[in-house]
Amino acid sequence: MKTVSIVVPCFNESEVIDTTVAELLSVTRSIENYQFEIIFVNDGSSDNTETKLLSYSQQYDNIRIISFSRNFGHQQAVSAGLDVSSGDAVVLIDADLQDPPKLIADMIVKWEDGFDVVYGTRSTRQGESKFKLASAKCFYRTLNYLSEVPIPLDTGDFRLMDRQVVDHLVAMPEKSRFIRGMVSWIGFNQTSIHYERSARFAGESKYPLVKMLKFGIDGILSFSVKPLKLSIMMGFACSGIALLMLLYSVYVRLMTEHWESGWTSILVSIFFMGGVQLISIGILGEYIARIYNESKDRPLYIIKKNRVLDAAKVDETIE
Repeated sequence: MKTVSIVVPCFNESEVIDTTVAELLSVTRSIENYQFEIIFVNDGSSDNTETKLLSYSQQYDNIRIISFSRNFGHQQAVSAGLDVSSGDAVVLIDADLQDPPKLIADMIVKWEDGFDVVYGTRSTRQGESKFKLASAKCFYRTLNYLSEVPIPLDTGDFRLMDRQVVDHLVAMPEKSRFIRGMVSWIGFNQTSIHYERSARFAGESKYPLVKMLKFGIDGILSFSVKPLKLSIMMGFACSGIALLMLLYSVYVRLMTEHWESGWTSILVSIFFMGGVQLISIGILGEYIARIYNESKDRPLYIIKKNRVLDAAKVDETIE
């Protein structure tokens, strides 16, 4: 009998976690001829998410808990769940119930049809502001334009992956992780399932504007060097503009009587060139910062060993 692992990253999800557990248990029980393990990764929650999860893990043999020593981030939590998963396939799903657990059955059908990755594509996104919808749409299209590997539009981390894909994903050592992009880079036979994304069942979004911007920058810089090329193009463009201004100034001075001295054009040129230089240096700095983080070779996350159930399995996988 095949086993499917379900990885659920959690951060301060106390208000929704009871419903999430009930939904996942209901869905997994309705799917016949498969075994399921549900791996909840507590990403340093400050509420009683961990307490509730530990209670559920004592009630149900197929629920496992990993607790981080602090909040390391969503992508790190997903990575931890993948590291300890043992299923023939692994499903990634968030705890907020915006992605419907009932689609897991449809993903398994696609997997059995021969697809190695089945990802959810959002047809609509309920309960989100116009600004977030517009920014998300802009981000995915900008990322796809800049990325050297095509990344499906309007997709999150909600997906099913075959064991061979998971093994390759776990073997990738980078620290700045962008899971959906990494899965696209790995390749294999991929397909999508369209669905309507619901509003959060309860609680607050864990991705405010600042985190979304950071996540977006990580996604772009992790999968493209085009920003560096764009900064070079901006440098050439500015040099060309400066040359044209020089030629125009010489022409006006020598061929006309409308020469006027002043500081406006000089100040505009200085600020324009200074801005381009700072942008280029900033882009270069972001790439260097990632090299620095990789060189430190720190672990992606730290597990509180005394909080992990089935510790022998986790130790064997992590260490």
